[in-house]
Amino acid sequence: MSRTTVHLLRHGEVNNPDRVLYGRKPGYGLSERGHQMAERIADVFTVRGADLVHLVASPLQRAQETAAPLARAFGLTVRTDERVIEAENYFEGSTVGRNPAQLLNPAHWAKLINPLRPSWGEPYTEQAARMFAAIRDARSAADGHEAVIVSHQLPIWVARSTILGRSMLHDPRRRRLTLASLTTLTFERGTLLAVDYTEPCADLLPDATTAVLP
Repeated sequence: MSRTTVHLLRHGEVNNPDRVLYGRKPGYGLSERGHQMAERIADVFTVRGADLVHLVASPLQRAQETAAPLARAFGLTVRTDERVIEAENYFEGSTVGRNPAQLLNPAHWAKLINPLRPSWGEPYTEQAARMFAAIRDARSAADGHEAVIVSHQLPIWVARSTILGRSMLHDPRRRRLTLASLTTLTFERGTLLAVDYTEPCADLLPDATTAVLP
């Protein structure tokens, strides 16, 4: 049997005290806690004796910084892949997360009419297509071993939901895909056998004792 595992790793916590919807904007690196998360992930893979041979990351700073401890631990080069970058979003650079009342401005309404596409950003189908292409390449590069792709919440969530046949209609605040979480895809001879989800950094999450997940 040739079993290959591709782990989709969400980046760690970002230094963002103003709660800006940063999207693809440059200059948003990990917070101190985010660096702890990244180190934790490397430790988890090391202690487990992971057979990690291929490491890919989004070009954004927070993903590159999350990948760095894994690269050091396993002597790997981080391969930057534009296909696993954060989703485009019309509201990038705003503070709608901190102040949702901004969405009441009629100037934004045209961007809110279709949550299934979605109308405010990159179509879910396009996110899934680029993520699946990156996953296929990582699976091929790590054939018989393990690969990690460091990406972002929405692209990983879209890929996982598409695989599981779930609707894209959802409340973004309740996506079950926490910081530094792992969505693990196990393949045998190119056939997907299992999709697993773990949170190695659950105790490091903000408000870890009160977080509510669906």
